[in-house]
Amino acid sequence: MAKRTLSAVKPRITLTATDYEKLSALADAAAHTMPDVAAELADELDRAHVLPRGKQRADAVHMGCEVDFRGDVTGRVQSVTLVYPNEADISKGRISVLTPIGTALIGLPVGQSIDWTTRTGESKRLTVLGVREPAAMEHQSA
Repeated sequence: MAKRTLSAVKPRITLTATDYEKLSALADAAAHTMPDVAAELADELDRAHVLPRGKQRADAVHMGCEVDFRGDVTGRVQSVTLVYPNEADISKGRISVLTPIGTALIGLPVGQSIDWTTRTGESKRLTVLGVREPAAMEHQSA
């Protein structure tokens, strides 16, 4: 099944040096077991602006952060935590960066939209509404 090419140019993303290094290794490791998702992640990494070690952009999606985003077709707002595959637990809202939506979210700044393709080949668009550290929400109930 051929992948659909989206007409929109993907937005620039920003990654920390640590996230870039770990995600590069993860994409390499997943190349044989999950080639499509690994290739998508590698493409994201190729176009990323990597910050100097120790620097982080507070308004960009990074590993371990909580993200609020809107599905632009449905208008549904979701909150998830972006994690590595071994930490993923969809029942707790912890989604893996090695999922199509996780790969789409990584590095996006607040207010930015991106087109992404589901595992079933459906094209979707999302917009990042907020990014925060999980500790900032630990005293609030869901």
